[in-house]
Amino acid sequence: MTGYAIIIEGEGDSFSAYAPELTGCIATARSIEEVEKLMREAIGYHLEMMKEHGEEIPPPTTVATTIAEVQPAS
Repeated sequence: MTGYAIIIEGEGDSFSAYAPELTGCIATARSIEEVEKLMREAIGYHLEMMKEHGEEIPPPTTVATTIAEVQPAS
C-alpha cells in the first residue's frame, strides 16, 4: 500500500503535522496519536476537495523514515 508521508513536529501536548505533497493539508493536536488520526481524515477531505474542484491529485512520492532516535542532552 502506498500512502502520503506526513511530517509531525512538536513536543509535550502540542503537535502539528503536514503532508509535503498536499499543500495546505495540516492538523494540530495534543498527542502524536491524535495528530496522526486527524491527518488521515484531513488527507481524505483534502483529496475529496481537490477532485470536486477538478484539480489533479498528486501521486504519493515522498518517502520518510526515522534515521535515529536520540535522547536530548541533559
